[in-house]
Amino acid sequence: MSRHVKSSKEVLAWISAQRRVTSISSVMIALLLMLLIGIMLYLVNLSIQGKDIPQQVTYLAPPSVEIDDDASQQKAKVQVARRPTPPGGGTPSKIISAVTTSPVAAPTMVEPVLDQSFGIDEGFGSDFGQGFGGGDFGNVPGGAGKRCNADDRLARLAATGGSQECETAVINALRYLTKSQSKEGFWGEKHRCGITGLALLAYLGHCETPGSEEFGDSVFNATVYLIDRAMKNEGRIFDDQKGPWCYEHAIATYALCESYLFSRSFGYHIPNLEKVVQGAVQWIIDSQNSVGSWGYQYQGGGRYDTSITAWHLQALKAAKATDLKFPKLQDAVTKGLKSLVDAQKPSGGFGYDLGRKDEGNLPLTGAGVLCLQQHNGQRDFDARKGIAHIAKNSRFDFKKSANLYEHYYVSQAAMNEGGAFWKSYNKMFRDQLISNQSPDGSWPNPPGNKHSAGTVYNTALATLMLEVYYRYLPGTGN
Repeated sequence: MSRHVKSSKEVLAWISAQRRVTSISSVMIALLLMLLIGIMLYLVNLSIQGKDIPQQVTYLAPPSVEIDDDASQQKAKVQVARRPTPPGGGTPSKIISAVTTSPVAAPTMVEPVLDQSFGIDEGFGSDFGQGFGGGDFGNVPGGAGKRCNADDRLARLAATGGSQECETAVINALRYLTKSQSKEGFWGEKHRCGITGLALLAYLGHCETPGSEEFGDSVFNATVYLIDRAMKNEGRIFDDQKGPWCYEHAIATYALCESYLFSRSFGYHIPNLEKVVQGAVQWIIDSQNSVGSWGYQYQGGGRYDTSITAWHLQALKAAKATDLKFPKLQDAVTKGLKSLVDAQKPSGGFGYDLGRKDEGNLPLTGAGVLCLQQHNGQRDFDARKGIAHIAKNSRFDFKKSANLYEHYYVSQAAMNEGGAFWKSYNKMFRDQLISNQSPDGSWPNPPGNKHSAGTVYNTALATLMLEVYYRYLPGTGN
């Protein structure tokens, strides 16, 4: 009997202890739940506050769209709000239709690594005029998006061999382009889509968007003009289909791909831009010929054409950066690069096609090198062979012989190569190009500038050359 009572007391004590444990646990759980709810409310409050602070754009209203009675052409109208921004830079303030916000500033370009010297023992000596002695040039600071801030652009200019005069020349050139632009948004009497594409690339290279205080209208009108052409021509971008419109389509597609990336990064929307980019890039992919090249008017067969192919490969690199989906894009790039290498000579120079017995063509060598750098990286073996050929043979003397088409390519290839090669090339071309700019901001046609399409064409190419310090084509990565 005593054992039974003792046992009952032990059970009661155990039950009492369990109750205390349960009570303590309940209190702790309640406190944890209150803490969790507090954290969630805090995060929600932060999110609401963040939405009240515009990062890149301020939503005003979506654009109205009027449909042209002719075909499926659509033209966008825009409600504009402006706030003071630094000339040619700063945060975009003109809004088309805000769809997202992003702190990323136009991540179009993957910057090259300027930490390798090609080496003076590999043929870089006095043959190039200025010589290629010296050591490495150093690493470029910051991300590619820093071309979108005036202070960062100046820092990059200083770090990569540019100057304040480069920035002044670029702004004056963009002002010339704005003054010479037609009311419809295009430039040029012939090859309007190609010339307009080059001019648009020059604006984008300085991070000018439809929101820019000084150049916003020019950027927007040029973009809409190219979109209108594409909508009217079922995705093909040309002004006159009888001419070499393959060039126009490739250059305009390149510009619109970069414009689309800016719109996504800054959070504005231009009607039909994505649709046109999707169709124009796919046209390029589907129109490649059997040897991986592209021909005049996109005829089939097996014709090599390094000049046309280079523009299409630049457009495809810009298309990659958009992150849109394009079936068989990489296959087209692989075949296109192979067609370029097929046309490379033992000297390292690139030829126009396979049938000419020479050491290569300097403009096309620059084109071939740049495309290989863009898609394969700056250390590509065939690209570096081309660099050696350029270093031995290329010249830049604005008063005697300066082919701007050649140096549009070479300036970018040299920046991607870096090291002593870039340092000496920069010394050769920079000040000459700046000092020969006309008072109105344009560039005249120098001797040796073959295939020039006029003053706007010259000015766009020269501007892109002077933007190379901060506008890197994606020569490495991806």
